[in-house]
Amino acid sequence: MTTAQTAELKRLFDTGAHFAQVKSRRHPSMKPYLVGAKGRQEIIDLSKTLEQIETAKTVMAALAKEGKTVLLVGGKVEIAALVKKAAESIGAPYVAARWLGGTISNWSEIKKRVDRLADLTEKAATGTLAKQHTKLEVLKLEREKKKLEERLDGITMMVKKPDALLVVDTKHEKHAVKEAHDAGIPIIAIMSSDCDLHETSYPIVANDTSREAVRLILSELTAAFQKGQTA
Repeated sequence: MTTAQTAELKRLFDTGAHFAQVKSRRHPSMKPYLVGAKGRQEIIDLSKTLEQIETAKTVMAALAKEGKTVLLVGGKVEIAALVKKAAESIGAPYVAARWLGGTISNWSEIKKRVDRLADLTEKAATGTLAKQHTKLEVLKLEREKKKLEERLDGITMMVKKPDALLVVDTKHEKHAVKEAHDAGIPIIAIMSSDCDLHETSYPIVANDTSREAVRLILSELTAAFQKGQTA
């Protein structure tokens, strides 16, 4: 292992990325990525995690270079804000709350809602709503607009289905993962030992509940994406 790799390994270790779930929650597919246990908690082989991060960075850079859309998904309370920030840093769409069923599988219907929100937003900004509707109608339309904003937060910029998903915790985001699978969309995922390794094209086995670990890995992946954008 090179000096640079040793330094990267230490950075990961310092975030607690090596802490997996307790053995009773381990998915069978994860066994090769574990190196032992500390008490009841199993330990992740971070040397393999480093390799997976490098592979994922290459994929992210390639997607950016080709002008592809990556949808970031992670609605767990402890990491949602990190997912949103990471997505915004590369101008990517995101879902940092509950997955809206049909976002991929019924995209044509979701797109209608996105277009409806854009229409309401424009009319509200130009004062058209007030001119064309009664006060009661305007109130109802404003409520509709607010509801759409809450449900579609993060995906209003999407004009088509994403080309790839970057997911934090595939077990928690099982609905998003299923829709991506059914559509043949590749998945890059930060996932702990309770997840099924086979549910992702490019797994990164790490502690997906550690804010610092997720922050570090997301920063590596988004930096690679940014490099791809300028390549």
